[in-house]
Amino acid sequence: MLIAPLLALALAQQPATPAPAAPALAPSPIAKIVIASGPRMTLQAGDSVQIAAEARDADGKPVPNAALRFFAAGSARFEGRVDSAGFVRSGSTGTIPVTVVASVPGTRPVIERLDVVMVPGPAARISVSPDVARLARGQRLRLSATAFSAAGDARTDAVVWRSSALGVVQVSADGVVTALAPGRATVTATAGRAREAVALQVVATPIASVALTPGRVTARQGDVVRFSATARDAGGRPIPGLRPQWSISPGDGQIDADGAFVGYHAGDYVVTANFGSRTAEAPVTLSVRDVRHPVTIVGRLPRSLFSTEEVWVHPDGKHLYLGTGSGGDRMYAVDISDPARPTVTDSVVANTRRVNDVMTTPDGKFLVFTREGASDRKNGIVIASLEDPAHPKPIAEFTDGVTSGVHSAFVYRQAKYGTHVYLTNDGTGAMHVIDINDPYHPKEVAQWRTARPDAGRTLHDIDVQDGLAYLSYWNDGLVILDIGNGVKGGSPSSPQLVTQYKYDLNALYRDVEASTGPGFIRGTHTAWRHGKYVFIADEVFPGAQVKGGKDASAGRAYGRLQVLDVSDLMHPTPVAWYEPEYGGVHNVWVAGDTLYMGAYNAGFRAFDISGELRGDLRAQAREMAHVNTADMDGHVQNTAMTWGVVVKDGLAYVNDDNNGLWIVRMEPVRPKAMTP
Repeated sequence: MLIAPLLALALAQQPATPAPAAPALAPSPIAKIVIASGPRMTLQAGDSVQIAAEARDADGKPVPNAALRFFAAGSARFEGRVDSAGFVRSGSTGTIPVTVVASVPGTRPVIERLDVVMVPGPAARISVSPDVARLARGQRLRLSATAFSAAGDARTDAVVWRSSALGVVQVSADGVVTALAPGRATVTATAGRAREAVALQVVATPIASVALTPGRVTARQGDVVRFSATARDAGGRPIPGLRPQWSISPGDGQIDADGAFVGYHAGDYVVTANFGSRTAEAPVTLSVRDVRHPVTIVGRLPRSLFSTEEVWVHPDGKHLYLGTGSGGDRMYAVDISDPARPTVTDSVVANTRRVNDVMTTPDGKFLVFTREGASDRKNGIVIASLEDPAHPKPIAEFTDGVTSGVHSAFVYRQAKYGTHVYLTNDGTGAMHVIDINDPYHPKEVAQWRTARPDAGRTLHDIDVQDGLAYLSYWNDGLVILDIGNGVKGGSPSSPQLVTQYKYDLNALYRDVEASTGPGFIRGTHTAWRHGKYVFIADEVFPGAQVKGGKDASAGRAYGRLQVLDVSDLMHPTPVAWYEPEYGGVHNVWVAGDTLYMGAYNAGFRAFDISGELRGDLRAQAREMAHVNTADMDGHVQNTAMTWGVVVKDGLAYVNDDNNGLWIVRMEPVRPKAMTP
């Protein structure tokens, strides 16, 4: 076992013999590469194109023996593909930086660069908000409109507004509607061939007064207060169907079109409901939220041989399992019966460079882990027996159709259907459903994928709760499937689409592209259902390092956590968000009223998610705890890269990609000092 290391050491101690210098390459006869489209090429998402380029000499003539090769640069591999001959397959909106290399044998190569910009298709529909049908005379209300392609990609068209009855309703070029006289009118928004009509009625009854409830509010910063405004006639009777224009002062908060107000800072506010000539106001006083907890680092298990991927705690609460990456070929079993002294008890070695995901069956009898990067391309999943949780024993594997790699897998049991594994396919972006009711003989029972070109389809993660699978589909946003819930008649062997929430990743992260250039990583990464909300987190990394930087200064993660209200499951609605001041968002765990997060460079975070959620959660002082998981004893020294967290029995088991395992406890809130 020691022969290879000793031989390497002996060779290293021999006198160094200078390697012969490589012969210098002659100057290239190529003066420049002429790209037909210039430095920028545009095509519609989903289309394909051949890049036309030619190597020319100093006289502008073609170089006959020049070879051209094309390479996709940056990190836009999730949005499209470029082969060595320069054929581009677009799968999604975004930008693929392409490097063109022209060479003549025996001479120095010449390099050129172009950006392939993939844009949405033509406008196919328009969405207009808010939903309004009746206005009072003199009332003004701004309508907003967004055009979308047939694939659901947001466009930036200039929307043209028109009113069918200018004497009743006028509409400005910016969508501001003014009600002039009683009657009916249709306001139409048009972008290209897409149009949306809004039927409006201006009521004849004059508004004499406005009743605003509640009339006075005392709450905490971050609490959502719902206001209701009623327009009344001279007799005090309500005028039905009117929607006010809401505003707040000062502006450090928000109030939505439905009257839901949230203030970001403690202090005094005024909420105003406006119906044109009539308004009503309500004072609001917000106190400090006060949810910050002290924390204790109960235990540590530094890992330095490989990076640390996923963590999973056994149902007995006495054992956990850690995946590895960066050439890791094993999964560790760890005894945590004494959380202050986590101890490795065993490892499972597999032909893989990455064990990215680990999860047990609900009864804790079996474990599933994923493989990516196997030398024989037999990636897929490995199933292990946990008769002794401290010593997992592999009993089976599943590789059929998923040899390109499995990034994530979720083990889920239903009384009616038994236990299945829902896994991602790195090669096709499909979800595969594997029946493990007989774990020694796993078998596939279904596949499901979005209707998108293979070049742009990526399924990153899966969460399953109450018979619904929440798929984090990268360029396709959040996809919800019925796999046994009953809402759409789905089952593990016949998943059925429930709904999809798609959003504009390019617009959301335009600052990342502005900072580091196109071709950056961005997509819907993970999802977690809790109550009426689904929390989705985006994974975002820049396309290039900071010039001249190294170590922690060379780059960072970005990303946003979005909160979707799924009270109406068919129409997920974004209501709140969180972005760290520095760092990104990765995996999350929700327990009770607390959301725990691995925030990459931003370390381990915990947030108060009690009550209704609206607006910017970071601005509302909802953060409860933070641990910077940088460590000099880690795989990468003194640099946090917090991956995720599992919570069990009041302890947070935090895995850091660079630094191994952290076991953290949030202590009770410290009592506040009495004020005189």
